[in-house]
Amino acid sequence: MFGRGFSFGPYSGTLRHLVRELKFRNRRRVAERFAEMIERDPQAVELLASGGVLVPVPLHPRRRRERGFNQSELLASALARRSRLPLAARALVRRRDTPTQTGLSAAQRRDNVRGAFAIRERSKVAGRIVVLVDDVLTTGATVRECAAALLEAGALSVRVLTVARVV
Repeated sequence: MFGRGFSFGPYSGTLRHLVRELKFRNRRRVAERFAEMIERDPQAVELLASGGVLVPVPLHPRRRRERGFNQSELLASALARRSRLPLAARALVRRRDTPTQTGLSAAQRRDNVRGAFAIRERSKVAGRIVVLVDDVLTTGATVRECAAALLEAGALSVRVLTVARVV
């Protein structure tokens, strides 16, 4: 469903620790550091050079209220400021409050997020290259569902950029 992708590194060691600091300990400045690190990587620069629009993977409103922020949106916002690409933070929404993916198999993850995403602002993505931004890529179930919704809304292509990937 998505074309190219980039992950800064494996979800282990210091990178795992920093992702968890951002996500679970409200260390929002970590998103700026991630954007700075990503911006220095030639592969990420090439991916962002598409001139596309940045779209963060959304949280369900309940989870966003609980956490107080969306870590993917913080990262996408920091990348937008640095790259000067437009940010469409509300173009994609999570319409279903899915349970956490932690501990689920690949098949369970696919079932968990099936149909969970919808487009709210079609005009922000139609006819554009979309760079979907998330913190961690595990099985790809979430980004595939997001990409399907974005492509159905008329996105020319979807690229994926994450801080880390589970290997």
